[in-house]
Amino acid sequence: MPTTPATATHSSSNGTAAAIMLELVDESGTTIGTAEKLAAHQAPGQLHRAFSVFLFDEQGRLLLQRRALGKYHSPGVWSNTCCGHPYPGEAPFAAAARRTYEELGVSPSLLAAAGTVRYNHPDPASGLVEQEFNHLFVGMVQERVRPDADEVGETAFVTAEELAGRHAAAPFSAWFMTVLDAARPAIRELTGPAAGW
Repeated sequence: MPTTPATATHSSSNGTAAAIMLELVDESGTTIGTAEKLAAHQAPGQLHRAFSVFLFDEQGRLLLQRRALGKYHSPGVWSNTCCGHPYPGEAPFAAAARRTYEELGVSPSLLAAAGTVRYNHPDPASGLVEQEFNHLFVGMVQERVRPDADEVGETAFVTAEELAGRHAAAPFSAWFMTVLDAARPAIRELTGPAAGW
């Protein structure tokens, strides 16, 4: 994974991975504490701050990623461009830009806030629960994607029509349709009516 100032700050000094902490929030999104990442996702789940990114190319196609098989949560399923959790005290916008670079090796040429959505999605395969207050971002990508193989199995750019067929045929993350539907107004504003989102 590429090192950024945020990841360097949140790594242990001896080179081993430090416990990843998440911000716990109330129903209005106000920070109320922290929890270790895995503990926050164990049933019934603790409501925590998250983000989801939707990046499009100049043709209005959405960049999808298939999560790497080695991930402990939802491995091998397709999902939106990037998603994750801000570090405690990190702005969601900064976290979204950071993780997009860390996972996909690109910096969005445009990234804009697209609202928030709160959901509770159990993952039947792992038994983990996504209790999230999710900050949504939409934007453009104009660079060639260079995924980190530890994070991303593969990527694809799809039209709205192609996504519908792909979603029917392949497994997607439990949260994907919830975050996509919540971001659609901002996606339509970004891509225009002809793109069909």
